[in-house]
Amino acid sequence: MAKRSNPYGGMGNMNNLMKQAQRMQRQMEEQQKALEEKVFESSVGGGMVTLKMNGKREIVELKIDPEALDPEDVEDLEDMIKAAFSNALGQIDAEQAASVSSLTGGMGGSLGGLF
Repeated sequence: MAKRSNPYGGMGNMNNLMKQAQRMQRQMEEQQKALEEKVFESSVGGGMVTLKMNGKREIVELKIDPEALDPEDVEDLEDMIKAAFSNALGQIDAEQAASVSSLTGGMGGSLGGLF
């Protein structure tokens, strides 16, 4: 019986793929840790509300200018806080997407949900 050749290159290629996957996983873990430690700042309303959030999506600082405290217009302050929060989350998401893209060569969404 004739020996068939393996179209995938044998176990050597499988081992290389596993090593690459493990290296990529380590890099992703390192980048995730760095992201979690980074602080993102968002300021809205001309500096009336400033929010700092870490990469774990935890608020580490919130500053509200006393001039923003108008009892007659609480909705504006609420809107500024929501906007600052949304902006900071957007910065974190963008940083995370760029991090994944740098590892996957821009194929982050096409790897079958692996990353």
